[in-house]
Amino acid sequence: MTDTEYFVRDDVRNFLDMLEQMGGKGVEEVGAVEGRMQMRTLGTLAEAPPRDLPVKKDLTCPGPAGEIPLRLYDTKENREAGPCVVFIHGGGFVIGDIEVYNSLCTEIAHRLDLPVVSVEYRLAPEHPFPAAPDDCEAAARWIASSPEALGREITGLVITGDSAGGNLTIVTTNQLVNKPADVPVIVQAPIYPVASDVTQHSSFRSFAEGFLLTAASMAWFTDQYAGDASDPRHTPMVGDCSNTPPTVVCTAGLDPLRDSGREYAAHLIQQGTEVVYLEFPGIIHGFTTLRKAMPSGQKDLDAFLDAVELMVERYR
Repeated sequence: MTDTEYFVRDDVRNFLDMLEQMGGKGVEEVGAVEGRMQMRTLGTLAEAPPRDLPVKKDLTCPGPAGEIPLRLYDTKENREAGPCVVFIHGGGFVIGDIEVYNSLCTEIAHRLDLPVVSVEYRLAPEHPFPAAPDDCEAAARWIASSPEALGREITGLVITGDSAGGNLTIVTTNQLVNKPADVPVIVQAPIYPVASDVTQHSSFRSFAEGFLLTAASMAWFTDQYAGDASDPRHTPMVGDCSNTPPTVVCTAGLDPLRDSGREYAAHLIQQGTEVVYLEFPGIIHGFTTLRKAMPSGQKDLDAFLDAVELMVERYR
């Protein structure tokens, strides 16, 4: 199918046209190192500027293979005891880093008025599965312990992240449900996540090419990550998703991963989890970090964060 058969917003169409004119190669063609540089470059061109916050502080926490870099964001120098957001970035488990997601994390901290800790987990192919979930779980447990380095008393976790980070959001939440940390996960909020085998979905075929994230890139990311598809720490929906905390899921209408998010939200609803599901029509995968190029995506991010705020207020 061609994109003319789908609703595509004007600013999305313009962005996709710009990418086509630039004629860059896919990450599967250039490899991990160049792919990371490409993602940073795209961010400088297409992402909204970061918000100025009183607190932006680089930290580390102990991990299974050494120190894990973190970054703390907050709208307040000091605050009363309360929840903390754990942010897990996307990029196919291979690309992406704290800097690419800096603006988005400042936006989340600003909108929710909560501290945000962004996690720099180890990337494949240098560190294949399960390095990423190991690091994210270790970081979440450390944050939950209200360590002195954070300077904040944490009463609950709000775990969120996009794409591969959406997968790691679900995986980390499930691990902390199975073996509780010092404080509970009160809300999880995966953004266009990988929750099941995406190759089985019609959206994967419909949006395989021409919508930024391609089927070829997804296949390459999967190979680099080198995980076990039958392991729930790789594919959350093959495992037990019961007792999942209140959840906000959002998807993009023109995303090859769209149906995986749909399927996961429906599964949680069927088992009785409180869920807000938001699908944003006419926009592509990655819109939360491309808001300068696609300004309409800001309203979608606002709607998503409104839903997260609503859920946090109900359970904090």
